[in-house]
Formats: sequence, structure tokens, C-alpha cells
Amino acid sequence: MSSEIKVAIVGQPNVGKSSIINALSNAKLHVGNFSGVTVEKKEIYLKRDDYDIRMTDLPGIYALNAYTPEEQVAKDFLVDEDYDVMVNVVDANTLSRNLIFTMQLLDMHRKTVLVINMVDEIEKKGGTLDEKSIEKLLGIPVVLTSAKENRGVEEIITQIIKLHNSVLSKNKIYYNEKVEQRIEELAKILRKSPHFKSEDYSRFLAIRLIDRDENIYKMIHDLPIFIEAHNALEKMYKDLESEFDEESTTDILANERAAISYNLQMETLDIKEENESLSEKIDNFLIHPIFGLPIFLFFMWALFQLTFVLGNYPMNLIDSIFIETSSFLADFLPKGIFNSVLTEGVLPAVGAIVMFLPNILVLFLGLNLLEQTGYMSRAAYLMDGFLKKFGLQGKAFVPLVSGFGCTVPAYMAARTLKNPKDRIITMLVLGFMSCGARLPIYVLLVSAFFANQNPGNMLFYIYIGGAFLGLIVAKILRTVLFKGEPEPFVMEMPPYRFPSFKALGMDLWIKTRMFLKKAGTFIAIAAMVIWFLSSYPVNNTLVQNYNAKIEQTVDINKKMNLKNELNAKLLENSYLGDFGKFIQPVFAPLGFDWRLSVAVVAGLSAKEVVVSTLGTLYAMSGATETSKGLVAKMRQNVDFKAAIALIIIIMIYSPCLAAMGTFYTEVPQWAWRIFYTIYPNVVAWLLAYGVYKTLALMGY
Repeated sequence: MSSEIKVAIVGQPNVGKSSIINALSNAKLHVGNFSGVTVEKKEIYLKRDDYDIRMTDLPGIYALNAYTPEEQVAKDFLVDEDYDVMVNVVDANTLSRNLIFTMQLLDMHRKTVLVINMVDEIEKKGGTLDEKSIEKLLGIPVVLTSAKENRGVEEIITQIIKLHNSVLSKNKIYYNEKVEQRIEELAKILRKSPHFKSEDYSRFLAIRLIDRDENIYKMIHDLPIFIEAHNALEKMYKDLESEFDEESTTDILANERAAISYNLQMETLDIKEENESLSEKIDNFLIHPIFGLPIFLFFMWALFQLTFVLGNYPMNLIDSIFIETSSFLADFLPKGIFNSVLTEGVLPAVGAIVMFLPNILVLFLGLNLLEQTGYMSRAAYLMDGFLKKFGLQGKAFVPLVSGFGCTVPAYMAARTLKNPKDRIITMLVLGFMSCGARLPIYVLLVSAFFANQNPGNMLFYIYIGGAFLGLIVAKILRTVLFKGEPEPFVMEMPPYRFPSFKALGMDLWIKTRMFLKKAGTFIAIAAMVIWFLSSYPVNNTLVQNYNAKIEQTVDINKKMNLKNELNAKLLENSYLGDFGKFIQPVFAPLGFDWRLSVAVVAGLSAKEVVVSTLGTLYAMSGATETSKGLVAKMRQNVDFKAAIALIIIIMIYSPCLAAMGTFYTEVPQWAWRIFYTIYPNVVAWLLAYGVYKTLALMGY
């Protein structure tokens, strides 16, 4: 009994499909029309071994966004008809352009053979094409052919039979994480319908809907899920178009596919071009195999210099505004608990955070500029080989860099790493990338202990040091727990673009709003809790004794010293003081007093709380203390060795509760959840202890 294999041959016009068909020997050709239309239909019948192969040559089609009747016929056949294998023919001379359509076909997740025709013309130009790399990157078999020379044509049939008898491989083409997030959200809605239970099919339909495919839209129009899908789509259109600064999501996906295709061609096609484009000339400099990495590090160094220098000017202004406001309200409002909570707890704590907003915005602005100009994608390409040395996939660069902004979306960005090992390793080391919330702590400690050195340099060393530690841990994890090589990757390589000031402004406004909302709600509540715990219970006998001494003292300086001594003893005997003493044995080997111990634990809720807690615990005069006063208090009360140990702890230990919750959502395995919860804190403590002892031996 012969087994039939139904094959669809598809490609853009003028790629040589007809030449390949003509080169197939012993083939019977049948020409007619597609049902219901006057578009020519070619069917080829041939027999190989025990297989009857029926190949349908579809009309040339540039994209699934069909415009002509011929393209619509081809699209309808690809989407609706039953076939076993799809053969996509592309022209080697216009590989990047042809592969844009290939990306759309791979979205369908069907068994596909990629045929690269006219390779003889590439060879005449002295070029070479690495089909094995293309196979790895795309996850589908690739056949190099020259129909004119009848070369490689028979291999197409061999691959069709082999693919027909094999299991469908995983899709390796994924888009920007923002697009992928929307695709998955929409696919989940579609899977609520019994018609779209398949994950691959629902993903394809979601992509087509985001691509504004009217045929697919009509398909779901009469289904119960339509209203939910329609509402989700409208929001996605608006959000994506705003985020990418494009007029249509169709343009966004087109740019994504073009970028991936361009990058794939750069990776696999080696050919001498007489005329270089401006983008290629810039790439020759920025992603140079020797100078590319130093150039990238220079850009990051300059960014951290600007973060510290530019951020300092408005920081002092914001700080003084909060100080004056607190002093005014302290005198204006009636004396009592509300006055104390507001002027000694909430306003100083929130002010201690908001004053660092300029530093954070400068950092975010720099990262956004690198992304919008297209350089960040080049950096990912540049870092691919470097990251692989540490057991990470090149595409991990995207979530790793995102981690410098916020760890929560960085965990979500790791979804684009579809290999489970690559994804979990990346997520386990994301915490080493210092998020924006840690920046205020670093700025405070750098200002206190490295004022005479270049503070921008110190900030750069901290961020790069944390990232490098993360890479070392990734290498250890890959060697011990996740043996094997990371998968090769394909990612977008967009053209260089002048940044959109509208998109930059909108992104910074969103981040500012979120930051201020967090400062005005979560941090304000945390500040009130810290204030209460540090203010009660009140030892009235101690207060009466010290007040008597203060009244009897004439010298102003002695009075101030007695007041500070009273505040220190009241704080030490408060609920917070008792808690600090309880946990201090854990941190005592690092040189931490109970105040630093409390601040570190409070930072598990949100890293910004560390600064506000230190402000409450060390700047004991509340609203009268400026940021410079807190810096002085830190320098006075914290040993240099302990300050370095604190930087290491903040750099490595567990991120905030929101980030940890996101990790638990993304990784359902309890073994990895427990490991993730414990290991960074153990590593942080051990490394901080080692550095503390080393500095002690050096005489610090």
C-alpha cells in the first residue's frame, strides 16, 4: 500500500518554483483552476519508494496579508486546506526579503522545508551560505538548490518524506517580548473556544489578529469569545502602537519580521557587497569583533556617569522642598500623633525616595535611547558569543538589560527563551542585575563613603560587578544543574532610527507616575509602620529624667547631645529596636548594627524602603535632617567595611516581594521556587562576609 503525502509549495513571485517543478524528473503535471476562481492551479504527482507525493504549486504570494486574488487563493489554501508538508522556496539573492514571508509561514507551525534556490548565483559572487546554521536557527530542514543546474532538487523529496515521518519540531521564531506578551494573552482567550484548543493554532490566530487579518477576524465574529477577544484586541492595538510609536500593529509585526530576517541573513550569508549601506557602515564600527564590546562598556560607563552627575542637581532641590514642607507642617498642624507621623515619618521617608527620582529617570532615559536607536539589539548580537561562555543564550541579554530597570518585567521578558533550561538559568541570575529601586541605596552609600573618588565610576563598578557575578553564577548553574549547551537564537535587528521623543516622553511619564504612586502609597504606609515601631513603647521615666537634665543644662550643644542621646535610647528600646536586636546575630559578622539589620530585612518588601528606613533610624531628628545629614549620619555610624558588605548584600540578595511573586508565577516547579528563595541570600551573606574579613585584614 502506498502512502500519500500532500505537499504545498509556496513562495514569493520569481523565486524559481516553476524551475524546481520542471527539474523534478518523472513528475506528472496537472494544470487547472482552483475551485470557484479562475486562478491557475498546478498539481504535481510523483512516486518515491512507497509514497505517492501530490504537490500543489500555489500562486506567488508576498505575505499572508493578501491583496490580489492570487494571493488570497494561496493564503486560503495555506490556512484552510489539509496538507502534510509545506515547502517554502526563497531566492538566495534576496534572502532577507524572502525570509520575511517565511517568518509568517513559521507562525503557522506546520511541517516546513525551506528551499533556498539560485545558490549558484551566490557562489559566482564568491559568497557562501551556511544552511546548517539556518536549520539550527529556524528549527526546520533547509535545502540549497540550483534549479538551473538541477542541483539539490532531489534532496527536496528526501526531506519531504523524512519530515512527514518525523515529529513536528518546536517553533524557534519569537518576537519582541512586548509583542509576545500580547500574543499569549490573546491566545489564552481564543483557547476558551472549543474550536481553538490547540496552543499552536491559537497562537497563529492571535498573531494574525494582531496583524489585522480581516479573514481571521470574521472567523471569530460569531463565536461566544468574540466580545472578549475584540475588547482585548482594541487595547492591544492602542498599547502596542503607542509603545512602538507606529501607526499600525501590522507595521510593528512587519518590522519585527524584517529585523529577524536581516539578522538571520547576517548570521548565515557570507558575501562581498560592493556598496555598503549606512547601517552596515555603522555596524562595522559598533559591533566590531574586537572593539564592539569595549564600545558597549563605554556607553554604559557614560550612562552611569550622567546618572550621578545630572541627577544631583534636581535631587538637592527636591530634598529641600520636602524638608521645608515638613518643617512648615510641623509648626502649622496641632501637636500630636498625626503631626509626628506626617512630619517625622511619612514626609521624610517619602522625600528620601522621591529625591532620587532624577537619577532613576536619567538611567531609564539612557536605556530607552539605546533601545529606540536600534543599538540595544546590536548589543545583544554582540554579547551572544560572550554570554554563551557563561552558559547563557544570547537572547538572554534582553531580559538581563531589562533587569537594570525593573526585575518584574525582566522575568516576563524571559518568556522569549523557550528552552526551559535557558529560561530558568536566566531567571535565577536576573536578581544580580541591580534594578532602579536599588539605585537610591547605592547613591546614598557612594555619597557617604566615596565622595572623594569619582562617584559615577563607583556606581558603574557596582552595576557591572553585580552583572559579572550573575554571569559567574550562571556558569556554575549551567555546569552543575543545567548541563548542555544553550540553544542558538534569532532575534530582531532593526534598522538604526532616530529616537521618537514622543515615545521617550511617554515612557518616562509612565515610569515617573508608577514611581510616585509607589512612593505615595506603599512606601508611605511602610514609613508609618516603621515610625510606629520606632516610636513605641515610650519609656516615660526615661523621658522625664532626660527632660530634667535638659532643663538644667544651659549649654546649647550639651542640650542637643542630651536630646540625641534620649532619642537613641528610646529608639533602642522600641519595638523596632527589639526586632533589630533579635535579628542582629545573623548580620553581626558583617559589621551591621541592629539598624542596618532592620533596613536590610525591610528591603525585602521594596528596595526603596531601605533608604527611608535608614533615614528614620539614623537621622533621628526627623524632618530637620537633609540628605546631607543622612549621609553624615551614615558616615559617622557605619564602618567602611560594613558599608561595602551592605552594598554586596543589596546587590545580590532577594529582590522585592513583587519580583519574587512574578518568579513564582512564571516558574511553577516548587523545587526551583525554594532554591530561588534561598540561594541568593546565602551567596550574598557569604560573599559579604568574605569581603568584610578581607578588608579587615587589609587594615580598613
